[in-house]
Amino acid sequence: MKVIEKIRDSSTEEGKVVFSFEFFPPKTEDGVDNLFDRMDRMVAHAPAFCDITWGAGGSTADLTLEIANKMQNTICVETMMHLTCTNMPVEKIDHALDTIKSNGIQNVLALRGDPPHGQDKFVQIQGGFACALDLVQHIRAKYGDYFGITVAGYPEAHPDVILNEVASLEAYQSDLAYLKQKVDAGADLIVTQLFYDTDIYLKFVNDCRQIGIKCPIVPGIMPINNYKGFLRMAGFCKTKIPSEVSAALEPIKDNDEAVKAYGIHLGTEMCKKILSHGIKTLHLYTLNMEKSALAILMNLGLIEESKISRSLPWRRPTNVFRVKEDVRPIFWANRPKSYISRTIGWEQYPHGRWSDSCNPSYGALTDYQFMRPRARGKKLHEEWAVPLKSIEDVQERFIKFCLGKLKSSPWSELDGLQPESKIINELLGNVNSKGFLTINSQPAVNGEKSDSPTVGWGGKGGYVYQKAYLEFFCTREKLNSLVEKCKGYQSLTYMAVNKEGTWMSNVGPRDVNAVTWGVFPAKEIIQPTVVDPSSFMVWKDEAFEIWSRGWASLYPEDDPSRKLLQQAQNSHFLVSLVDNDYINGDLFSIFMEF
Repeated sequence: MKVIEKIRDSSTEEGKVVFSFEFFPPKTEDGVDNLFDRMDRMVAHAPAFCDITWGAGGSTADLTLEIANKMQNTICVETMMHLTCTNMPVEKIDHALDTIKSNGIQNVLALRGDPPHGQDKFVQIQGGFACALDLVQHIRAKYGDYFGITVAGYPEAHPDVILNEVASLEAYQSDLAYLKQKVDAGADLIVTQLFYDTDIYLKFVNDCRQIGIKCPIVPGIMPINNYKGFLRMAGFCKTKIPSEVSAALEPIKDNDEAVKAYGIHLGTEMCKKILSHGIKTLHLYTLNMEKSALAILMNLGLIEESKISRSLPWRRPTNVFRVKEDVRPIFWANRPKSYISRTIGWEQYPHGRWSDSCNPSYGALTDYQFMRPRARGKKLHEEWAVPLKSIEDVQERFIKFCLGKLKSSPWSELDGLQPESKIINELLGNVNSKGFLTINSQPAVNGEKSDSPTVGWGGKGGYVYQKAYLEFFCTREKLNSLVEKCKGYQSLTYMAVNKEGTWMSNVGPRDVNAVTWGVFPAKEIIQPTVVDPSSFMVWKDEAFEIWSRGWASLYPEDDPSRKLLQQAQNSHFLVSLVDNDYINGDLFSIFMEF
C-alpha cells in the first residue's frame, strides 16, 4: 500500500496521528541481525511505515535492497526505500525499482543523494540523473502510478545553498520552487530534513502552502542521543541549533544519559507543538536506536509499552500481492517468517475462508527455514545445548520454556512464551512433565473484548473467540492411550503423524477447523487461524526436521546428546489437539489421567 494512501485514510479518523521510523544499513552482519530484532520490536507498535536509506554514494545498494525486501515481507511493515542518483546510471536505477516492485514494495523516497565518499560536490555520472526531479520524472514515466513517491523538503533550504549558517531569501525561495517542481512531477509526499526549531518547520509548511504545494509535509524528528553525534549531524546538515538547546546541553554534554534524557524531552516538546498546529504526521530518524524514539511516542500517548495492538493474531502482511490475506494455519504461529518463505509466490492468498483458496503446494524446506540471527543462535546454544542423558532431560528443556525460565525454543522464531500462552503456562508445564512435549498452544476464549492486552486483536469494539489448542510430541504408547481417552471427550479432535507419515486422526482429510475468530461492528466474521489436515502434513516435515537441524545441530557431531535427540525424533508422533467446546471445555483435563 502507498504511504500517501495510509496518511489519507488516517486523516478521516479524528485525532489519529501517523508516525514512522527511519533506519540505515549497518556495516556488519551482526549489526544487520540486531537491526532486524530492533525493527521487530518497534514495528509491534504499528508505525504507518519504515524507511531504509540507500547509503552514501550508493555504497549499500545491494544491502539496502535486501533489507527492504525483508522489512516488507518478513518484518511485515510498509516499507519505503530511499533511492539516490549518486553513481547510479539509469540501468541500475531501474534494476532497483524492478527489484522492489517484484517484492511487493510500493514506496520510494527519491533523492539526488550526497557526493561519493571523499568528494565535496555531487557530479552527475554518464547515463545517470542530475537531481531528484529527474528521478521523480523517470519513475512516473516508466512505472506510472505503481509507486508512491516521496521527496525531501528542507525547512532551512538545502545544505548546498546555506552559507554562513543561513540561506539567503533568494536561495530559500528557489529551493521552495524546486520542491514544487518535484511535487508537480509526481511526488505525493514530502518528508523534511531534521530541524530543532519548530517555528522554522511551521513557517516552511506555511510557505509551501502559499506557493500551491498541497501534499502532506511530514516533519523529520531526530532525537538527540549523544552530544558529539548531535553536533556532527547538525553540522553536516547545516541545521540551526536554537540557543536554548545549546544552553541546556552545555552543562551535561559529557553525561550521555543526561543528554539522552534531554533529547527525549526536547523531541517530545517539539512534537507536541507540531501536533498542536494540526499536523498529524511524525517521522522519527532513529539512527537504528529504539529507546529515544519509543520514549517520545510514549510521552505523546501514541503508544503504550505494555499494550501492543494487533490487527490479526499474526502480523498482517504489507506485500502488495498478499495484503488481503487474513487466514493461516495455526501450526506456524511461532514461526511466521518460515510460513511466509514457504508461501511466497502463491497466486492467491486465503481471504475470508481457508477452504476458499485453491493454493498451490507449499515451498520445499530449505536452509532458509533453519537460519537464525546470531544473537538468537547464541541464546539457543546457551539454553538448549546442555548435556542430555535421558528423555527426562529433554522434557526439562520444554518445561523450563513453558514456565518462562528459558527465553528461546528451537521451534519458535519469537522471544519466549507468547502472552496468551502465559495464561496457561503452569498447565503446559504439567503436561510436559508427563511426556507431552508442547510446541504450540492457545487457551479457550469466549467473547473477550478485542482490545484485551493478552488475547485481543482487530482493534476496539469487537469480541474474540478461540478454541483451546495444543500441539506436542509424544511417544506411540502415550498417543495410543490419549486416543483411547479421547473417546470419552466428544469435543476433542486430533491429528497425529510420525516422521515417516503414519497417520492417526478422528477428523476427515479435508476437514478445516476454525480455531480463532472475531466479531466486529459492520464486518463479516473474521477467522484468521485454522487447523487444516493438508497443511499439518506439510508442517510435520518442518517440525520433525527441527529436532535435528534446530536442536541436535547445536552439539558436536559425536556428542551423545545428538543421538538422544535423534531417537526422540524417530520415536515420537506430532499431535494437534483441539477442544471444540470453547465455552465449557477443559482441554487439559484429559492429561490429568496420565
